[in-house]
Amino acid sequence: MEEFRRAYAKLCAAPQEAVLRRLRERGEAPGRARLDLAEQSLSLETCGALGRLLPGAAHFAEVALGDCGLSEDGVKLLLHGLCSNSTVKSLDLKGNNLRTTGAEALGKLLRQNKSIRSLILEWNSLGVWEEGFSFFCQGLGANNFLQRLDLRNNQINHHGAGELAMALKRNASLQELDLRWNNIGLLGGRALLNCLQSNKTLKKLELAGNNVPSDILKAVEQAMDHNRDRQTILSETQNRTSVLSKEILNLKDEKTKQFLDLMDTIDKQREEIARSGRISAGRVSQLQEALNEQHSIMNSLKAKLQMTEAALALSEQKVHNLGELLSATKQEQASMAERHFAELQQQKQEGADREGKLFRDLSASNEKNLFLRNQVDELEKKCKVQQDQIFQLKQDLTNTTAELKLRAVQAEERLEMEKRRFKQSLEDMESLRLKEVDHLTQHMEASERSMQDRVQRLEAIRIALEEELSQVKAAALTERGHAEEELIKVRNQARLEEQQRVEHLEEKLRLMTEARDEAQNCCLKQKQMVGEAQVKANQLNLHADGLRRRIEELQQDLNSKEQEKVTEVNKVKVELQEQIGHLQAERTAQEGLREKIAALERQLKVLSSNHREALLDKEGEISMLMEKLRMKEADISRMKEEEAQRASILQNAIMAYVQGSSLGTHSLRK
Repeated sequence: MEEFRRAYAKLCAAPQEAVLRRLRERGEAPGRARLDLAEQSLSLETCGALGRLLPGAAHFAEVALGDCGLSEDGVKLLLHGLCSNSTVKSLDLKGNNLRTTGAEALGKLLRQNKSIRSLILEWNSLGVWEEGFSFFCQGLGANNFLQRLDLRNNQINHHGAGELAMALKRNASLQELDLRWNNIGLLGGRALLNCLQSNKTLKKLELAGNNVPSDILKAVEQAMDHNRDRQTILSETQNRTSVLSKEILNLKDEKTKQFLDLMDTIDKQREEIARSGRISAGRVSQLQEALNEQHSIMNSLKAKLQMTEAALALSEQKVHNLGELLSATKQEQASMAERHFAELQQQKQEGADREGKLFRDLSASNEKNLFLRNQVDELEKKCKVQQDQIFQLKQDLTNTTAELKLRAVQAEERLEMEKRRFKQSLEDMESLRLKEVDHLTQHMEASERSMQDRVQRLEAIRIALEEELSQVKAAALTERGHAEEELIKVRNQARLEEQQRVEHLEEKLRLMTEARDEAQNCCLKQKQMVGEAQVKANQLNLHADGLRRRIEELQQDLNSKEQEKVTEVNKVKVELQEQIGHLQAERTAQEGLREKIAALERQLKVLSSNHREALLDKEGEISMLMEKLRMKEADISRMKEEEAQRASILQNAIMAYVQGSSLGTHSLRK
C-alpha cells in the first residue's frame, strides 16, 4: 500500500491530501487487499492516476469508490484502467450519478475484464439514457464472469428492463441481480419473466418497488426457485458423477497395481526358475565332469589291468621256461643216470630234495596265478558293476533332467494359462463394469432428459396459465379502468352542466338584482321567469336523479363484473391448485427416481464389493499357485540334494575302489 501511495504521489502534480491520508490509514491497517476511497471527492487528475496504477495493482481484490462524486471523464479513466486488471474481484461505484458515458465505460469494462465477480451500481442514473444503458446491457450479455450485480435506484424503465432481459438471455454466469426501486412496471416485469425461460443460472432477482404486479413477482420467485433447484440437482449429479469416476479410477488403479504385482511375481518366478535351471545346469556340468573323471579313472584301471595281464603273460612265460628247464633237467638226469648211476644214487637224495623244492615252487606259482586270476575276475566284475552304476546314474540324470524340464515346461504352461485366465477375467470384469457404467449413465441421462422435458412442459403450461391469468387480470383491469373513466366522465359532465347552469342562474340572479331597481315594472315578468327557472331546476333535478340512477346501474354492473372476475379468479386458483397437485405428483415421481438412483448406487457398491471379493479370490488362487511353486521348488531342491548325495556316495565308492586297486598293485609289485 505504501508503494501504491508513493506511485500515486509521483503521478499527480497536486495529489489530494484526503486520498493520501486514506491510503496511509489503509497501509497501517492489517487488511491490505482492499482499496477503499469511499466518500472522497476524487478529482479528474486523481482518477487518471488511479486508472494508470490499477492495471498493475496486484494486491487489491476489492475497490470501493462509492459516493465519490465522479465525473463522466473520471469514471471513463478509472474503468479504462480496470479493463486490463486481473485481480480485482469486487467493484463498488454506488452514488456517483453515472449516466451515458459511465454506462458505456461500464459496458466496455464488462466486455474486457475477466476477474470482477461483484459490481455494485446503486444510486446512479444509468437508465436515464437508453443508448448508454443498451451499451451497458450488451457488455453484460458478453460477460461470462460476473456473478452479482446491484442496480438499485437507477431510474430504469420498461425499455431498460427489456434490454436487461435480452442481455440475461445471453449471459450464463450472473447469479444475483438487484433491481429494486426502479420504474420497470408491468411490461418490464413481463420481459424479465420471459427471459428467465432461457436463463438457468440466475438464482436471485429482486424487483420490489417497481410497480410490478404480484402475479409476475410470484412467477419470478417460482422461476428463481426452479433455477436454484436445478443448480442443486446439477451440483448433486456432478458430485455423484465425480465420486463415481473417482471410484472407477481407484478401481482401475488397484487393478493395474494388482496386475503389475502379479506380473512382477511371475517375472520373479521366471527369474528364480531360470536361476535354478542355471544352477541345475552347473550341477549337471559338474556331474558330467565327475563322470569324465570316472571315465579317466576307468581308463587308468584298464591300463593297470593290461599291465597285470602283461605280468600274467610274463609269469606264464616263466612257468613255460621252468617246464622246459624241467624237461632239460630230466634229460640231463637220464643221461647222467646212464653215465653216472653211481653219482645218482649218491645224489638221489639231493635230487629228491630239489624236486620237492621245485614242486613247492610250482605249487606256489600256481597258487599265485590262481590268486591273480581271481583278482582279475573280481576287478572285471567290479568294472562291470561300476559300468552298470554309471549307466544307471546316466539314466537317472537324464530322467531327472527330463522330469525337471517337463516340470519347468508344465509350470510355465500353468503360469501362462493362469495369466491368460486372469487377463481374460480382468477383461471380462472391465467390460462388464464399463457396460454397467454406460448403462447407468445412459439411464441417468435418459431420466434427466425426461425430467427436464417434463419440467419444461410444466413450466410452459405454468407460464401459459400465468400469461392467461395476467391477460384476464389485465382485461379486467382495463374494463374496470374504462368503466371508471366513463363514470368519471359522466360525473364530470354532470358537474360541468350543473356548474354551468348554476353560473347561468347566478348571472341571471345578479342581473335580476341589478335590474330589480331598474325594472320594477317587469316584476311579473321576472316572477314568470323565476317560475320557468324553477321548472327548469326541477327538470334538472329530475335529470340529475336519472343520472344518479344511471350511476347506480353502472355500479351494479361493476359489482357483477367484479363478482364474475372473482369467480374466474377462483376458477384459475382451482386450476392452479390442480397444476400444483400435478407438480407435487411430478415431485414425488422425481423423489422415486432419486430413490431408484440411490438403489442403483447401492447396486454399484454391491458390484464393486463383489468385484473386490473376486479379486481377493484371485489373489488367494495366486497365493495357492505360489505355494505349489514353492513345494515344487522344495521337491526340486530335495531331488538335487539326493543327486548330490548319490554323486558323493559314488565318488566315495570310486575313491575307495581306486585306493583298493592301488593297494592291490602295490602288493603285487611287492
